[in-house]
Amino acid sequence: MGEHHTKTMAEQGRKLLAWYDLNARALPWRVRGQVPYKIWLSEIMLQQTTVAAVKDYYLKFVEKWPTVQALAAAALNDVLKAWAGLGYYARARNLHACAQLVVAEQGGVFPRDVAGLMALPGVGAYTAAAIAAIAYDIPVAAVDGNVDRVISRFHCIEVPLPLSKPLVRNLAQAHVPTLRAGDFAQALMDLGATICTPKSPNCENCPWADDCVARARGLAGVLPYKIAKKKVPTRYGQVYWIENSAGAVLVRQRAMAGLLGGMTEFPSSDWVETKAEFAAPLDLQWRHTTDIVEHTFTHFKLELEVWHATHETPVLNGRFVAFADLANEALPSVMVKVAAHVLRQR
Repeated sequence: MGEHHTKTMAEQGRKLLAWYDLNARALPWRVRGQVPYKIWLSEIMLQQTTVAAVKDYYLKFVEKWPTVQALAAAALNDVLKAWAGLGYYARARNLHACAQLVVAEQGGVFPRDVAGLMALPGVGAYTAAAIAAIAYDIPVAAVDGNVDRVISRFHCIEVPLPLSKPLVRNLAQAHVPTLRAGDFAQALMDLGATICTPKSPNCENCPWADDCVARARGLAGVLPYKIAKKKVPTRYGQVYWIENSAGAVLVRQRAMAGLLGGMTEFPSSDWVETKAEFAAPLDLQWRHTTDIVEHTFTHFKLELEVWHATHETPVLNGRFVAFADLANEALPSVMVKVAAHVLRQR
């Protein structure tokens, strides 16, 4: 990299940080001198989830478990309950396992290097880089979807994502300043989230507009190109809503491994790719409505038929929970939809 190019990147870094100082988003985990625990917690929550969805969960978690020691001492089921509705539930199980590992093997202190952070449960390359930069000011690029977009446009990378990711990462790393690396990482994310948005980027207010190659070539609104995703398949299943006369419904815990591991569910059939005839799990009087509960996961769409029956004692490895107490259960979003569907019709 030539001296002139290095000076140009340094100037671009100063422009971005000056913009960030005036325009940084006010986020609850962005407190000067914030402890690594809270940076880690926020970054795990933000994986594949929007800032708007995370804020309230984050505040609830830090109030309930203000330190990594407190989280490590919590019961996993309590963590899953607090996470319910946030999605991607393996994150909650890894969160708890990571807290326990940090307390038991690291003395309650998060590693100060990317490699050490990546060895923790649930921490991948981006999350490790984000924690290292934001918590410890280590000059490393944290490349999320926002940064992919900013760097692709700034350098006018026409190779489609995800093929361009190694190039984007290298270019992003070249931009990282020696000082204020954490602020720079957050500034790039904010730039992508608020100015260099997926559609109709606000180039007029961008601190990098003058040097943006995609803008100069009229491509800012269309880059980055992306390889078309495969069509998401649909799966089908039947969910069994079993009530007793006391106004309670049968729930059970899903297996720890796999989708929605450890969460609470209403018993259901396997979710399969071909719609099947109803197969009763018990010899009861079953009935169902014609409505379908639909939910979209990352890799498939789900359509659930809801079948109703009454029974007085727990079955199917379940337990009864009063309708009013369902809000205290670790129900994933798809099961919240099932409950809402049934209770609306009562």
